Amino acid sequence: MAVSGDSGLVRSLIAKNITRAWQKNGFLGTKNVTEVGFYTVGRLGKKGKVRVRAALQVGLEDVKKLEGNFRFDVVSEGELKEKGFLGIRKTKLVCTIGPACCSVEDLEKLAAGGMNVARLNMCHNTREWHLDVIKKIKRLNEEKGFCVSVMIDTEGSQIHVVDHGAASTVKAEEGSVWLFTAEQFDGLRPFTVQANYEGFSEGIEVGDILVIDGGMASFELVERNYGLSTLSPKDWADIDFGISEGVDFISLSFVNNADSISELKNYLSTKSSRCIRVLAKIESLESLQKLEEIVGASDGIMVARGDLGVEVPLEQIPTVQEEITRVCRELNKPVIVASQLLESMVEYPTPTRAEVADVSEAVRQFADALMLSGESAIGSYGQKALAVLRMVSSRMELWSREENKHILHQRQLGVSLTDRIAEQICNCAVEMANNLGVDAIFVYTKYGHMASLLSGNRPCPPIFAFTNDSDTRMALNLQWGVIPLLVDLSDDMEGNISRTMGLMKTKGMVKPRDVVLVVSDLTPTIRNSSAFQAIQVKKVD
Repeated sequence: MAVSGDSGLVRSLIAKNITRAWQKNGFLGTKNVTEVGFYTVGRLGKKGKVRVRAALQVGLEDVKKLEGNFRFDVVSEGELKEKGFLGIRKTKLVCTIGPACCSVEDLEKLAAGGMNVARLNMCHNTREWHLDVIKKIKRLNEEKGFCVSVMIDTEGSQIHVVDHGAASTVKAEEGSVWLFTAEQFDGLRPFTVQANYEGFSEGIEVGDILVIDGGMASFELVERNYGLSTLSPKDWADIDFGISEGVDFISLSFVNNADSISELKNYLSTKSSRCIRVLAKIESLESLQKLEEIVGASDGIMVARGDLGVEVPLEQIPTVQEEITRVCRELNKPVIVASQLLESMVEYPTPTRAEVADVSEAVRQFADALMLSGESAIGSYGQKALAVLRMVSSRMELWSREENKHILHQRQLGVSLTDRIAEQICNCAVEMANNLGVDAIFVYTKYGHMASLLSGNRPCPPIFAFTNDSDTRMALNLQWGVIPLLVDLSDDMEGNISRTMGLMKTKGMVKPRDVVLVVSDLTPTIRNSSAFQAIQVKKVD
């Protein structure tokens, strides 16, 4: 829409022209005027300014039935019909799948309850178990109309203890003496912890502290800094498994710099024809020191507060979380806030008030997603915990919208002229959408770039992303406020808009007099197409 410093000029033109168009044509009060469009001619003037032209169109094309592929998540569809556009939840929800929720029935209940991404922790269970869960999720997507993405979480350099063999949890009393050993044995030995890494004791010095279970217990004389690589041989085997089974995200544990992210991305580009997104888990001091480097190299971030809380003083965790979220938003990368959000609900059916406040703060910071760990994987009340996240996030989003707290200064990320123009279009589009009070934003996208830019601005109306790429659809499941739809798209952008608008209307998802703002990053093949690098405002007949 504009280049760099000319955004103010373009916005003033938009405001001036749209006011004249509305006054002249009675946009709000007549049925004949169905579209007011503002778009670039696509050429730069002598002074480097993008020329802007206003177009007023009367009458929509006859709606034809859209044939072929059209997939809308049944949960979002139901939420839209029940609550309307502004009632749609924008914060995405991630559930860790474990023994407590791995049946088809439980997975379906989680999907129906709002789960957007299913996380599989490769630290636990067998690959056969994970394969069974992945197949169940994909079958639910295909047969029940859900849109649940699959994420695998690598084990990384973390050292795990072997199952102690007792029927219940083992408690370490203060002052008790325990033996940590790599010796292999069966059964239970009193006050003995079996580690799964033979070299775990190397470099230990008297006075060092070993912390386990995310800081729930600590033992004097040992430490957890072993100089292990980010990706172990098991991790590479798990990654190959994820590639073969078509997962959508791979979350990399204990990332300390951007090199491991780049290494994995290069590997995926040679091994997979699909576009698998790579997330980095921030859970060490080293990762915090190179935060921007890691965020820039990755496709998203997980704030692993459990392990992070071991290395960072507890009182600093809230500010660290806010800083990570801020950097992710500025660099336009999705961020997941994870670990112990509703920890008490592993055993109890209701959360503590402090936990609700913690969840609310993450939503207030506009994190893209919230994640359940043990609450869903091993807890007795996983579905209730998910319902709490859904309820609290919806309420906090309403409050934030009322308080107009969504504004964040956006860095210029694009290097090429085309990318900078796309950024300016999205910045202007969100400002227009908020100021005009449109009901929804429609974006037509191949790889999700413009949908992601729109999401980064945290608009008030929801973003409906139409794409013909299934990988893009599943990746957008993690983006704040984006509802991805898989649809057949043609080279005729105006035809795409008319057909999808008509289908949304026939399915009852848009109603007469609804107003939507439309943008697209699809490269047109039809000469002089006005839909490329355009902002259009349409009123549904």
